[in-house]
Amino acid sequence: MAWLPRGSSQSGYALTVAFDEGLAERIRGLVAGDADTSERKMFGGVCFLCSSNMACGIVGEELMVRVGPEAWPDALSQPHARAMDFTGRSMKGMVYVGVDGFADDADLARWVGRGTTFARSLPPKR
Repeated sequence: MAWLPRGSSQSGYALTVAFDEGLAERIRGLVAGDADTSERKMFGGVCFLCSSNMACGIVGEELMVRVGPEAWPDALSQPHARAMDFTGRSMKGMVYVGVDGFADDADLARWVGRGTTFARSLPPKR
């Protein structure tokens, strides 16, 4: 983590959080060619969106996946997955996946697929 110089934010300091750029490249490779997919910095990391709906992202070294409320219990039962608690409260439909849960390319593709499938099931945002 790095501190920005005084004057960089209203309080004088801003905390920046790095994300795993190697993981971002792996995800970019999976979604390359999808015309409806975009990338945006959010949550101190990076998120991948389908038709402007968040599908998945990276916070630090962890994968964040939006699986939706119906698929949430099954996603939580998967190895290395836990409820996303970014705000200190569990966010139903969102999971964090630890590094060991996507070390294999096939596992990462499955998780990204879960996120993109759910995001594409939602109405496109304008």
